[in-house]
Amino acid sequence: MSSETTRSSLLARLQGARDEQAWHEFEARYRDLVRRYCRRTGLQESDAEDVAQAVFLALARRLPTFQLEPARGRFRDYLGRVVTNTIHRLHSSPTERVQLVGADILAEVVDPTEILEPGWEDEWMSHHLRVALRKVRAQATPETMAIFERLLAGESVEDVARTTDHTPDSIYKVKQRIGERLHAEVEQQLLDEDLPSA
Repeated sequence: MSSETTRSSLLARLQGARDEQAWHEFEARYRDLVRRYCRRTGLQESDAEDVAQAVFLALARRLPTFQLEPARGRFRDYLGRVVTNTIHRLHSSPTERVQLVGADILAEVVDPTEILEPGWEDEWMSHHLRVALRKVRAQATPETMAIFERLLAGESVEDVARTTDHTPDSIYKVKQRIGERLHAEVEQQLLDEDLPSA
């Protein structure tokens, strides 16, 4: 990974000068992840939205001067700890939602010995695949995506070939081509989570 790629990443754009477009992209990219994880932990929709709001307000204050230390984990670990802290704060004061916004939910969130819930990692991975799939779907033909989605649903190459006017070889090529594009999209998303070294 080149330093130029890292420095043009989404997180790097949030550092220093205020980049409103980067903030919009950041929130658009991660709000669904935060809300889905909250729902996965059992929060109601309104509570999940409150947590997301508090998380993004706190990050808006912190990220412009944030320094990620590789020894303390990846950005996704940091974000997971911020979200987890916010959920814990909500559970400890469920009737005082205003405390979520004013609380120091960023305090001690980067603890290298703290183990995140396995559900966060699962949700993070699913999130990046969903984002990548949306991008690939927008670029591919409807027929190509219909074939790929049938394969994702578990149909065999032979069954898909039999019910479309394609050979098994061409179905394999669709699977490989779309799979490679998904992989590349996820890789780019991961690059966007990198920060330049101090």
